[in-house]
Amino acid sequence: MVVVVVAAGRALLRSIPLGAEPAVEQTPAVTVTVPEIPFDSDTSFLKYSPDMNLGEVLGIAVNSKGRIVLLNHPGSATSGPLYGNASTQLLEFDASGKFVREIGKGVYGLGYGHGIRFDKYDNLWVVDKGTQAVTKFDPAGYVTLNLGRRSEGPDEPDYFRPVRAGAAPPHIDGYLGGPTDVAWDTNDNIFISDGYRNSRVAKFDKNGNWVKGWGVRGSGGAHANESPGSFNTPHNIAADRQGNIYVADRNNRRIQVFDADGTFQRFIFLNATYDKKRHPVLGNLAENRPDETQPWTLCITNTPTQYLYASDEEPGRIYKMTLDGKILGALGQSGRGPKQFNWIHGIACPSENSLLVADMNNWRVQKLTLRP
Repeated sequence: MVVVVVAAGRALLRSIPLGAEPAVEQTPAVTVTVPEIPFDSDTSFLKYSPDMNLGEVLGIAVNSKGRIVLLNHPGSATSGPLYGNASTQLLEFDASGKFVREIGKGVYGLGYGHGIRFDKYDNLWVVDKGTQAVTKFDPAGYVTLNLGRRSEGPDEPDYFRPVRAGAAPPHIDGYLGGPTDVAWDTNDNIFISDGYRNSRVAKFDKNGNWVKGWGVRGSGGAHANESPGSFNTPHNIAADRQGNIYVADRNNRRIQVFDADGTFQRFIFLNATYDKKRHPVLGNLAENRPDETQPWTLCITNTPTQYLYASDEEPGRIYKMTLDGKILGALGQSGRGPKQFNWIHGIACPSENSLLVADMNNWRVQKLTLRP
């Protein structure tokens, strides 16, 4: 069993306008137990030639017909002023795992892809951290929409320069800065987690017209449940059928939930305790490791009852949750062996108990079948 520590009253907060401090009462911790979910893993269900080794796999998506597309970084195929070399590939497979085609080869907006999603119309959206762009492909593979703009050269303004620490450049409507992921509400409005540089949510209408942005770069406060709307690397984004927007606020160790207008709803935490003496798969063994781990990925099922799946870097688990943040179970751990993960960077959840996992640093995709 996995033991979970929950600070009572923290998972659900009333709606609070951005900029207002939430009145959060620090109540004693309550210990509950959550089962480990047994599961099977298949790391070889994708069928492709051995001269197509994947490299890092950053994203995976499944459309309504079961077609699978993965976003991978196979190598340094082209040179350019973009993290040294550009390296992004989109590979499509049928529902049985057989390779079908490559999508978007040579497209200007692809340089260092970070995430991919299918919308409900089976359009494929690619979010590119390197080119500051989000590109929409129709089911035939043609580009039909581009959001943001790729920077060109040394005469571009400071806005495009990377920010690793300190203050980010001011937000500019319509431009993106290190975007990471994309989601849509029931009205087809577009929401982008924007991202490594801008630390905000960017909202466009269904035609790509700018609507608004919300959020600022900032910490989560002393207890990680303060300062709603402050982001430190919003790394993934998802939407439920009620139009709520879920943002994986990675470095603040929390998921923030907003309505479609940006009004804060609640925090969700990955606060299951774990063996803190177990060495991370990458990185040093630090003292005083927190119970609240970093959410890296999000996926909400389209099942009659919707469930939220999320994962963290360490201890490398996947969490199955209700939409209000209750953890129903956890599975897996970090590592390089069977049923282990080395930086989960994307999850597709075509059904409640079937997951496809972009196992980034293990250079593979895992197809998981849960046995709850």
